[in-house]
Amino acid sequence: MQHSAPLSPSQLYNICDPSALGFADTSELTELDAAQIHARALEALHLGMDIRHHGYNLFVLGETGSGRHAIVQQLLQAQRREGPPPSDWCYVYNVDNPSRPNLLHLPCGRGATLRDDMQHFVQELTPAINTVFQGDEYRSRVEAMQEEEKRREVSALQNLGDEANKLGVALMRTAAGFAFVPMKDAENTMTPEDVEKLPKARQDELAEHIKTLREALHQLFDTFPRWRRETQNRLRQAGSEALRETVTHLVDDLRPRYADLPNVSSYLDAVLQDIIESGESLHETSHAEGETETTTLSGTISVQRYLVNLLVENPADGQQPVVFEDHPTLQNLVGRIEHYVHMGTLMSNFTLIRAGALHRANGGFLVLDAVKVLSQPYAWEGLKRCLKAGLIRIESLSDLIGLSSTVQLEPMPMPLDLKIVLIGERVVYYLLSQHDPEFVSLFKINADMESEIPRNPENTAAYARLIATLARRDQLRPLSADAVARLIEHASRLSSDAQRLTTQTQPMDDLMREANHFAARAQASVIERTHVQTAIDARQHRHERIQTRYREEILRGQWLVDTDGAHVGQVNGLAVVPLGDSTFAHPVRITATARVGDGEVVDIEREVKLGGPIHSKGVLILSAFVSSRFGRQTPLSLKASLVFEQSYGGVEGDSASLAELIALLSALAEMPLKQALGVTGSVNQFGQVQAVGGVNEKVEGFFDICAARGLTGAQGVLLPASNACHLMLRQDVVDAVRAGRFNVWPVHTVDEALTLLTGVDAGEMDAEGQWTDADSVNGRVATGLARLAQVRQAFLHPKDTAKAPDKAAEKEALNEAVQETGKKTDAQ
Repeated sequence: MQHSAPLSPSQLYNICDPSALGFADTSELTELDAAQIHARALEALHLGMDIRHHGYNLFVLGETGSGRHAIVQQLLQAQRREGPPPSDWCYVYNVDNPSRPNLLHLPCGRGATLRDDMQHFVQELTPAINTVFQGDEYRSRVEAMQEEEKRREVSALQNLGDEANKLGVALMRTAAGFAFVPMKDAENTMTPEDVEKLPKARQDELAEHIKTLREALHQLFDTFPRWRRETQNRLRQAGSEALRETVTHLVDDLRPRYADLPNVSSYLDAVLQDIIESGESLHETSHAEGETETTTLSGTISVQRYLVNLLVENPADGQQPVVFEDHPTLQNLVGRIEHYVHMGTLMSNFTLIRAGALHRANGGFLVLDAVKVLSQPYAWEGLKRCLKAGLIRIESLSDLIGLSSTVQLEPMPMPLDLKIVLIGERVVYYLLSQHDPEFVSLFKINADMESEIPRNPENTAAYARLIATLARRDQLRPLSADAVARLIEHASRLSSDAQRLTTQTQPMDDLMREANHFAARAQASVIERTHVQTAIDARQHRHERIQTRYREEILRGQWLVDTDGAHVGQVNGLAVVPLGDSTFAHPVRITATARVGDGEVVDIEREVKLGGPIHSKGVLILSAFVSSRFGRQTPLSLKASLVFEQSYGGVEGDSASLAELIALLSALAEMPLKQALGVTGSVNQFGQVQAVGGVNEKVEGFFDICAARGLTGAQGVLLPASNACHLMLRQDVVDAVRAGRFNVWPVHTVDEALTLLTGVDAGEMDAEGQWTDADSVNGRVATGLARLAQVRQAFLHPKDTAKAPDKAAEKEALNEAVQETGKKTDAQ
């Protein structure tokens, strides 16, 4: 069987030709419209913004560092100039129910005017009230009412005294109050001794008169409070009448500015009526020292309640608000009510209501990070409640969990009309779609940002403009065409595909800033390719401490990895280690052993719970391949073990299944494998080699070990042929391949890999499904399996074995068993 030729140097690295870019440096390039890269996502964003119906909020899907926030912000800044202007919203005092403040809706830019006008009104109201109640006319009227009430009481007592005198009884004022005493004459009253000297009939008569007079006095005392209340009402009415004219002028001065706003006119009417009805109470509390609250527990009243709490203020130009809430707690979303302490109790009023992000973004756009919203207690449910109800109702965590013991306000909820833009990774979107039944109905539009784009001339030119745009945004030096070409090549490396370009702008932005630093150090006016390469090398050097440690341990012989010679059942697999924003790979020894058994392939990693499900799946697939190829006629009589040697952590992924299969076949065929070769790739049940990830890092990781020990020209890496288009290898690896000191072989099937690793043809089947060459790799595998079957048969049935005729007959029977075992349908 012929195997594939090694890849040429041009197939290992897709070069970007600077001359094909058509510019000298990025100062010649125009800004890039994001639609050229994310056309599908921007089309979805425009659709979601244009549809004003309920539930058409947006979820922007994309990877971290892809520039999602910047693209959304740029789009919303342009979109905010379109559509109706937002409204201003104010909370004002509710005269009828102070615990439920009223909400006023005003046109854009009018809220601040009302707030300032009412602030000025309150400042004028206090001196106006003082002037009214301290005026001579009002004081004279009050004194007259109070004197009249006093005279009325005195007159009533005097009349009662006159009636008592007619009956021979005097009304006397004592320290304890009033008392009735019998009279001796017009000037003197009787002593108790004088009363005892009177006839019995006269004593009884006086006692009856005193009793009647006392009842009259009690009735009179019961009447006095009513008279006083009537007087107070008259005084209050007098205060209201005195206030009406003055306050009416103050309110009338405000009315013309809000004649077009019926709700504000109604509010001014309510303010005027409340001031008139409050009357003297406002005058009394205006003198209360330090009085700043609208209402207190004792019920006192302050003119501060006529202030306006401007909850949401928008610019007069009518642009829709765009709010980015970076800390979306429940209260930061729906607002909060602050409190003050009064007599040991937490109190509040409408001036302490604070807006949340939903209030500030109402009429426009609110941008949230999905993970941050989901990670805050009750925030996600609170957001959904507002969207479903179309109202922003201020809630607190203490209310939701039932721990509140304070006097609470219940502000009127605000009507909600805005677009929510959630930004998150794809896994978050799909998890919400699957597990939250309300999510899809509230976020009907998903804008999926591209993770990478094809690397063709049109996109390469667009990518160059993207680089220019990023450089201008960060105020960096212009980049030469060579530098842009190197960045484009690096973008392919980041996408792990030589034929595609990553759309993640953050790593590219970081790299350009670092290259700009090296250009500044070199006092260059333009960022050159050498500066970009220096930044790439510096970044690699910063992240390679652990990689260097791995390499040192292999070179010291602490981790057993051979790069020359040949061994049975032993192959160099290639493992990838992700570390934050960097990734590296290193070779790892994979071994296999085979013995008599019942056809089981033991994955030691799975048995000790170090193997992940995908790795276990790969082992099951390769065992199915062995059973399908060599066990169609005769049950397999082996028990094999596979293991990653010196692996003390978890193993996941199926990219080592090709190496594991080759190690197993080597153990069965007892054929040594070349240790100068590293292997990566997965296999299916038909022995076809499938693409895997991290091929660049894997090739470079094996190359580094080989280069440290000395390149011989026999070393190289086997990888799936379908991965050849992903290669963007380091320059030193490409140079070694060009010099013939290292090779990269693409393989399509396990048989191609076997031929390369053993140096022996894998073998072919004839028309009857028999191996044409017993000395081929597959032929020797079949022989090894037949031998295991014979040993198992001899162990299970020793008597049948004793009847075997002779050595020649035994050999003939063994060859027949090999032929039968090799029969299968070739599905390659």
